[in-house]
Amino acid sequence: MTLAASAQADVVHAPTGVRAKSRDAVIDTMRGVAILMVIGIHSLPQPLDLAWTKTIDAALRPCVPIFLFASGYLTARAGRVPLLKRLKAAMIPYAVAFAAAYLYMALHNPAMDHRVTTTAARFVLAYVFVYYYVFVYVGCTVVLWLIYAAAGSDRHDTELRMTILLAIAIGFGLVAGSYLDPLLFRLGFVESFVDEVRMRNIPFWFSFVALGALTVTLAGATARNMRAILVAAMLLAYLLYLAVRLSGIGDAAVYDSTAFFLYAALFSLALLVLQPNAPWLASLGSGSYFIYLWHIFIVMLLRDHAGLRQFGSAASFAVTFGLTAIVSIAALGAVRQFSSARVARWLGA
Repeated sequence: MTLAASAQADVVHAPTGVRAKSRDAVIDTMRGVAILMVIGIHSLPQPLDLAWTKTIDAALRPCVPIFLFASGYLTARAGRVPLLKRLKAAMIPYAVAFAAAYLYMALHNPAMDHRVTTTAARFVLAYVFVYYYVFVYVGCTVVLWLIYAAAGSDRHDTELRMTILLAIAIGFGLVAGSYLDPLLFRLGFVESFVDEVRMRNIPFWFSFVALGALTVTLAGATARNMRAILVAAMLLAYLLYLAVRLSGIGDAAVYDSTAFFLYAALFSLALLVLQPNAPWLASLGSGSYFIYLWHIFIVMLLRDHAGLRQFGSAASFAVTFGLTAIVSIAALGAVRQFSSARVARWLGA
């Protein structure tokens, strides 16, 4: 999975090896936490048929919402959506990573379908590795741009209109998360197709962007005074989401359930008000899109060729997570140190 093309699009891109002064260290630290959570999810042994793997997976699931929340938050502070800049920052690195992922898949599957239409569908729907987030981000960015256009910038009630539109968007997102899969099942679609659609449920994912934008007005002293309450509420929401996942009560979906929204939203809010500021995590966060696009190659190599499962699921998870994190971070540092600024941007760094 995020993760965050907005890391390159929300701020001025720094020259290679130089940290941009305009970056927000707290937001980058949040992204650093989120990208480690992404690596953790992808390092878990599949399928998730053990209680401990579901417990860890559930705990780490707010990773994508954190990226979307941060994008909405930064957009609201800036007061505009540089649409073309963000789309360019997202799509060029994705195209490069897609080509590499396609080659990897072709080498491991001699019977792979290489027809132009099939390849185009793979690119547009991100049917290689775990790149669905790219088009979730693109879709959410377009929706946010439309909302800003609808609110207008030359009206005295623009802020109020934005608040109402964003609140409505959250409501529609929760409705989409609740009723999309029953509708698709009633129309006769198979479960695998429904899962793919839910993974790309733009209205639901946009609710985190909208929440991030709304939070700008609440992120002052009042919110900081509620740190303990937000953290406690987040932990309670996690237990609720975990209970739903483990028991299968109601909508136990990994992605777009109401229980997931509550936990991920509170996690993002709690993380923001805690104001984390760790330079090494911020450095990862500023390059989180690079890590998102390229870490999965390490995971797949270990899964396909290292035979770690023979040592048990826990050892496999620990080794995969450790090696993937170390190699990904080293690769990010190497690209920033030795490549040109243009190449670094093309790779998402």
